[in-house]
Amino acid sequence: MKIICLDGDGIGPEIVSATRKIINAASHRFNLGLEIETADSGLASLDKNGSTIPDSTWKKAVEADGIILGPADTAIYPDPADGGINPSAKLRGDLDLYANIRPSKTRPGVPAAVKEMDLVIFRENTEGFYAVRNMHKGSGEFMPSEDMAISIRRITRECSERIARQACELAIKRRGRLSIVHKSNVLTMSDGFFVEVCREVASDYKVEIEDYFVDAMAALLVRKPSHFDVIVTTNLFGDILSDLAAELTGGLGLGPSVNAGQRHAMAQAAHGAAPDIAGKNIANPTAMILSAAMLFETLGIRQNRPEFLEASTRIDKVVNEQLSNIDTRTPDLGGPLSTDAFGEQIAEKIRSTDR
Repeated sequence: MKIICLDGDGIGPEIVSATRKIINAASHRFNLGLEIETADSGLASLDKNGSTIPDSTWKKAVEADGIILGPADTAIYPDPADGGINPSAKLRGDLDLYANIRPSKTRPGVPAAVKEMDLVIFRENTEGFYAVRNMHKGSGEFMPSEDMAISIRRITRECSERIARQACELAIKRRGRLSIVHKSNVLTMSDGFFVEVCREVASDYKVEIEDYFVDAMAALLVRKPSHFDVIVTTNLFGDILSDLAAELTGGLGLGPSVNAGQRHAMAQAAHGAAPDIAGKNIANPTAMILSAAMLFETLGIRQNRPEFLEASTRIDKVVNEQLSNIDTRTPDLGGPLSTDAFGEQIAEKIRSTDR
């Protein structure tokens, strides 16, 4: 099985390097038979190849079983016509990675703003208010005049159905509660349609169905976070709410995600490139490591490979052990460990025969 690693920008090379140690250790420990390769990406690739995602990288990504994507500092990218292609948008859109799955849970010993949370947000990843993802050609955002900007939102039955089905499939394996998040009181047609389709899909499953306005959900995640199990929502709302949920459970440095489609899957930490701490070897790689564990789980289910599921479970368990002790955390969580040391300690525990 082939895994392609794209370092990205800022802290990307550091956290991807730490994660690569761990997936190498897991491959050896659980006989996964991984072929792991790094391909050019981000600003380093722009300097080298004239593109943040050159054709050679794109070809490898298409052929890979799984992708590990580091964060991109897109704020300083040149125009796409000059090679500044957003790697995340390119891969999510062109590989049709329609489900962005973002779990948030409190972990033993980790300081958090809430007492208990264990939920998973299913964010539709290919349309909505993301202007570069909702048109066949061109952008859904444009300026008819210098004093006017317009953004078009797209909500389709197909995209709403498939994200709702993915959410329901997980909900029936967890606590059986599905929360649909929207703003249909003001986006009456588009969000109303999204809710209608999600409810239609959910009626095929034995799940308890709730729906909430997005502003109410933001408040309720703070007030009663333990109530929620699986949340399904549109692209922009899912992006915002998943960041909130991650912060409530300890910070974006702990926020993993996987982007999944019918054929491809990609691990991607929920946070950004953090250029202010790049190169200092102090970044917390937990989100990237847990994203890789989610990728293993996705591949294990998809290809009926129980050893991948076992590896995923082991990584999650070891990360919990590592985070539970302040002496084995990175500086953002009050610990002394460098990014490299944090990754190496987890890799060593993965290699251990003690499960």
